[in-house]
Amino acid sequence: MEAAYAQDLAPRAYIIAPTHSNAVTLTSSYQNGEIFLNGVEPVPDSHGQIYTSAFTYYHSFGLLGRSTNITASLPYAVGSFSGTAMADADETTGHRSGLPAPEVRFSINLFGGPAMDLPKFKRWHQKTILGASLLVLPPLGQYDPTRLINLGANRWSFRPELGYSRRLGHWVIDAYGGVWFFTTNPDYFSRNEYFPGTNTQTQKPMASFQGHLSYDIKPRLWASLDGNFWFGGRTSLNGVENSNTLETNSRLGATISVPVPKTIHQSLKFSYSGHVYVQFGGDFQTVSVAWQYSWLGRPN
Repeated sequence: MEAAYAQDLAPRAYIIAPTHSNAVTLTSSYQNGEIFLNGVEPVPDSHGQIYTSAFTYYHSFGLLGRSTNITASLPYAVGSFSGTAMADADETTGHRSGLPAPEVRFSINLFGGPAMDLPKFKRWHQKTILGASLLVLPPLGQYDPTRLINLGANRWSFRPELGYSRRLGHWVIDAYGGVWFFTTNPDYFSRNEYFPGTNTQTQKPMASFQGHLSYDIKPRLWASLDGNFWFGGRTSLNGVENSNTLETNSRLGATISVPVPKTIHQSLKFSYSGHVYVQFGGDFQTVSVAWQYSWLGRPN
């Protein structure tokens, strides 16, 4: 489950908002395709269906005169899986439901987006924006070291990222580049019929890139074409690296954001993405729907 964060597509992630903007988002997504386990060996003929719901809270504020925001997300997932855990084993099936790792993201504008209250923000027109963010996944979520398939990963994951956004009339061009770093999982697929002892899993850093081209159809109604590419992330078991786990993959998708009629606080977002090129881990399709309620003001 954790690997899906490396493959996300998030248009307009660095566009700023007035200070003290708030939003809550409820997202429901469906993934169908190959199982990706953050593991050291691809699972032959694997297939999975995962339904994920997430509650996300966003708040913007000013820091050192720059527009800044923090986002926290808590997901819940239900999945059904099938595959062959080991080369000489029969196909097995599994079902998981529970909490994957929560997500916390801190983002600050570096150029083009000073912290502004609502009156100043209404007079401001975006040109070029440069920002930086840090995404953190703690070692939480459902995890059983005796099982190969888990919703959590039993390790810390970090992604520092730089983001670029440029508005040209109704068009917005976004580009982001970041690197994932992972701590050690000290208890990976251990104490079971295949491995009676304790296994340690490590993973090398993984670079990730995103590009988005979006168009404002009218205020609060926009659509985008989304693409990404990520590579690296070879994993090792007990210090022995497996070259088969090198990721060199790309996805392409689309997003549309639609305001809810007769309200200025609510919107709906629909997105789809599928693989374009897959070397290892990423051969799946994702469909998601999100409802957002936003407001301006300091939280009580």
